[in-house]
Amino acid sequence: MTAEVAALVARMDGLLRSLEGDGDPGQFFLGTYLRTTRAVARALRAGVFEDADWVAHWDVDFAGLYLYALEAYRVEPASAAAPWRRAFGARPGLPPEAHVLLGMNAHINFDLPQSLVRMIPPEDFALPDRLALRRRDHERIDGILAARVAEEDLALERAGGRRSSLDRVLAPANRAASRLFLRESRRKVWANAHALHQARLAGSDAYTRRLAQLEAAADERVADLLRGGPVLLRLAVRGFGVTLS
Repeated sequence: MTAEVAALVARMDGLLRSLEGDGDPGQFFLGTYLRTTRAVARALRAGVFEDADWVAHWDVDFAGLYLYALEAYRVEPASAAAPWRRAFGARPGLPPEAHVLLGMNAHINFDLPQSLVRMIPPEDFALPDRLALRRRDHERIDGILAARVAEEDLALERAGGRRSSLDRVLAPANRAASRLFLRESRRKVWANAHALHQARLAGSDAYTRRLAQLEAAADERVADLLRGGPVLLRLAVRGFGVTLS
């Protein structure tokens, strides 16, 4: 684990203990995120990525967007982006899975394209080989996430997720659905990063407009995430990601 990723894990671990002590439901997303970050750190040590240094820097930058949003929300809720306001301000009585999905929506659909554009300079978008390298490492995260679906499902159940008999029957299908929509959303993230890059080339005003569109699209996803019924199966069919036209 690089020093910067180790520092990130320590920071997240301390924050998780604080949220757990306060009984804040934000602990469910952060707990999932922390365990995933540790899995990425193990993959970095194992040589899974082609450019481990870049992935480590990207991992820290990406997490920083979530940490900044959380700190901003705690000081002034209105200062956080709309999808994060929805996640941080969600009804505490929602199942842990719902809090995780709301956090994933804000962080993957809204934050991740921004982080990719921050970490891939304009000149690299013009280099096919360099861009292909970045995309391959981006897609390798899918394998890490997919490998964690079953364990995270059990962790959320232990955390107090309300599981009916039907939920338990559907668990294998829900886990398969989670793997499916995570891959689908990552493909859309890559496309949205390209859209943000094109807006970046057009100037700060164009980028601000594009980012506002992405924020609105991620905010609109919340209604479907909170709608009743088999949400994970629905996401596998309808998709979890958002698309910038």
